[in-house]
Amino acid sequence: MKNQDKKNHILKNTISILSSPKSYNAIHKILSYEIPMPDAKILENIVSLLRQIIFPGYFGNSNITPENITFYTGVNIEKVHKLLSEQILCGLCFDCENKTFNCNICKNKAIQYSEIFISKLPKIREMLSTDVKAMYDGDPAAKSFGEIIYCYPSIKAITNYRIAHELLKLDIPLIPRLISELAHSETGIDIHPGAQIGNYFAIDHGTGVVIGETCVIGNNVKIYQGVTLGAKSFPLDKNGNPIKGIPRHPIVEDNVVIYAEATILGRITIGKNSIIGGNMWITKDVAQNSKKI
Repeated sequence: MKNQDKKNHILKNTISILSSPKSYNAIHKILSYEIPMPDAKILENIVSLLRQIIFPGYFGNSNITPENITFYTGVNIEKVHKLLSEQILCGLCFDCENKTFNCNICKNKAIQYSEIFISKLPKIREMLSTDVKAMYDGDPAAKSFGEIIYCYPSIKAITNYRIAHELLKLDIPLIPRLISELAHSETGIDIHPGAQIGNYFAIDHGTGVVIGETCVIGNNVKIYQGVTLGAKSFPLDKNGNPIKGIPRHPIVEDNVVIYAEATILGRITIGKNSIIGGNMWITKDVAQNSKKI
C-alpha cells in the first residue's frame, strides 16, 4: 500500500501543478464559442481531394475519362467546399478575440472564403503544370510527367505550397501554415506559404530546402537539395522583440539556378540568369548573368 500511496501522491501533485494557471497561462488556449481547433487530419484529407482534382487520374479514382471527369470533379469539389468551410471557420475562431462577435458572420465568411479559394483551382492547376514541366525538362532521370506528379516529393511540397499560398492571400489564420507543414514533415521541404513563387519552379531532390516567408522567386528558377533562402538578421523593436512581417528574405529573379547546400540570407537580390554554386554563402546582391562558384 505504501507504494500505491506514493504513486497516488505523485500523480495528484503532478495534476495539481499542471492545472495551476501559473503553469499553463503562457501556453494555453480557450476555445471560442466551443468551435474546435483546425484539424490536421481533415486538412490532410482536403489536400488529398485537391490533388485528385488538380491531377485527375493520378490520385483517388484512377478511372477518369472525358465522359466522367465532370461528375468526379463535381463530387470532390462539393466535399472540399464543405470540409474547407468548416476548417476555415475553426481557423477564424482560433484567431478571434472579440467575444461579442456574431458567429453567423464568421460562418458566412468561411463559406465565402472556401468558394473564393475553389475559384482559384484552375490557376493553381495551371501553375503546377508549369512546375511539372520544369521538373521534367531539368531532370534527365525523369521518365514522364506522370512519374513526377505521382512520385516526386518536390511536386508534393510545391502543391501544398500553392494551395496554402492562395489560402494565406485570403488572410485565413493558421490553416495555410498547417498545410505547408504537412508537406514539410513528409518531404523535408519547408516552403512558407507567404513566399511568392513564379511559374516553372523546380526543386531537384529537395531534402532540406528552406524558403522563408518573404522570399520572392521569379519564373524558371531551379534549386537543389539543402538550399536555404533565409533571413540574415531580425530587426528589433524598442522592446527588443523581432519586428514581424518586414521583407527579410532573398529575391531570386528569373532563370536562376541554385545548387546544393547554398545558403542565401537577407533581403538581397540574385539577378536573373545567374548561377549559384553548391555550398556558397551569399549575403550580398548578385548581379544579373553572374556565376558564384
